[in-house]
Amino acid sequence: MGKKFGISFSLKRALGVSAAKGKISRAIGIPLTRTGRQRKLGNSIMKLFGLK
Repeated sequence: MGKKFGISFSLKRALGVSAAKGKISRAIGIPLTRTGRQRKLGNSIMKLFGLK
């Protein structure tokens, strides 16, 4: 393998999709990623049963 030079490009990042998703997620209080939703649900369940 050759050396990778830290140059990368993301179309979503350039178009502002990532920032828009982040703003929406913070506004509604629910993560838009699957793992984020699972973590939020798990934490809610733990708090419900007083385990956290």
